[in-house]
Amino acid sequence: MAEERDTATAEEKTNGDKTAKKDKKRKLLGIEPVETKHARNDGSYTYTARAGAIPLKDAFDETEAEIFFVAYGVDNRAVRPLTFVFNGGPGSSSIWLHMGAIGPKRVLMEEEGWMPAPPYRCEENAQTWLDRTDLVFIDPVGTGFSRAATEELDKKFWGFKGDIESVGEFIRLYLTRYNRWTSPLFLAGESYGTTRAAGLAGHLVDRGIAFNGIVLISTVLDFGAIRFMPANDLPFQLFVPTYAATAWYHGQLAEDLQKLPLAELMAEVKAWSEGELTLALMKGDRLTEDERRSIGERLAGYTGLDLDYVLGTNLRINIFHFCKELLRGDRRSVGRLDSRFKGIEASTATERPEFDPSMLAITPPYTAAFNDYVRTELGIETDLAYETLSFKVNEAWEWEKGTMPATGEALRGALAKNPFTKVFVGQGYYDLATPHFATEYMLSHLNVDAEHRDNIEMANYEAGHMFYLDVESLAAFKADVDRFIQNAA
Repeated sequence: MAEERDTATAEEKTNGDKTAKKDKKRKLLGIEPVETKHARNDGSYTYTARAGAIPLKDAFDETEAEIFFVAYGVDNRAVRPLTFVFNGGPGSSSIWLHMGAIGPKRVLMEEEGWMPAPPYRCEENAQTWLDRTDLVFIDPVGTGFSRAATEELDKKFWGFKGDIESVGEFIRLYLTRYNRWTSPLFLAGESYGTTRAAGLAGHLVDRGIAFNGIVLISTVLDFGAIRFMPANDLPFQLFVPTYAATAWYHGQLAEDLQKLPLAELMAEVKAWSEGELTLALMKGDRLTEDERRSIGERLAGYTGLDLDYVLGTNLRINIFHFCKELLRGDRRSVGRLDSRFKGIEASTATERPEFDPSMLAITPPYTAAFNDYVRTELGIETDLAYETLSFKVNEAWEWEKGTMPATGEALRGALAKNPFTKVFVGQGYYDLATPHFATEYMLSHLNVDAEHRDNIEMANYEAGHMFYLDVESLAAFKADVDRFIQNAA
């Protein structure tokens, strides 16, 4: 009996510890939104910035999480469009679109997007969308200053369903608190943020919130098209045009291909990839040796890789292997997010790059510049760390029913239920995270009704995943978005 009593006591202690851990409150931002006044340098307009957190509460009015946001509105104007903006990850804050493309301030980088020398600073963004639409930048739970109230609650928000529901609830609350229910509404998302945007469009239209327009930046509506997995040949077909663009950019193609304009090269490679290459990969082991070699020669020619290497991959070139292999002889790798970027490799013997040079080039400038900006200009005072990109969120993310989500059907449904919704898709030629040909594939498999297909348009830019890092691409993107908002609002 004594042993049983001791065991019971231990169990009680264990349960008590679990309860204490579950009930332990996390430090939240805990401040009402702060409003500050600003003006454009040319005096064209003044605007109000609003930065702070909106709490998400349960049925008992208990705060389960806070979502941090930064909003901008032009002063003394009639009802204007309102655009909700977020990045992806999962686990990314909205800092990249906020401070790189859309907001009134932009982190100063080199013109192509390369990292400048520190210290880092912001400049006025000549390509801000604020002249066309009011803006709300959303940091989902676990990113930026947004937090769940307890560690136990993290899992409620760190998954496909919880993410859609929490961001959707934030949008509802924002429309309510700031009287924007009758504004023309837009969504803008990047990368996983496009997955979220498509899901939100389907989720919110059933709750009475319909959007005039959706801007998808570096799009993924079906992860099966970009995930390299056994028995899935799609990525091995859909990545080839971006491999070719990358090899072309770095001067690794034969002279006849190297002299082609990029758009012309892309048209040729895409036609071959969805034709001969697709049929060859479908044959699998039934491919004859002559067929295998013929396809390998063409694939090697388009990718800038050695024929023996291509044959050794069984005609299936993995993205990370390509990033390492293309410039292996120069002891360099190319970036995944933007294959224009080159990384310095310590070893030529490994299969994968040490790091993504395109990601590392932007992290210090954006982190430093935003942390200064949010405190000195937006008036937020906190010791909380601003999570620009949380790998903790990313690694703990729960995918829907254990699978990668496909939100194309949600987008199709939203268009069917609200045929006035327009969709603009922007892609970078040098994006090896969400390649432009994969996006074309996803868009052509939405099963959108023929009457609504013209509601979707797509443009490509000569940069990478964050194509707005390049100032020429940013200007072209802004011009496209201006026209899009004007037509959709």
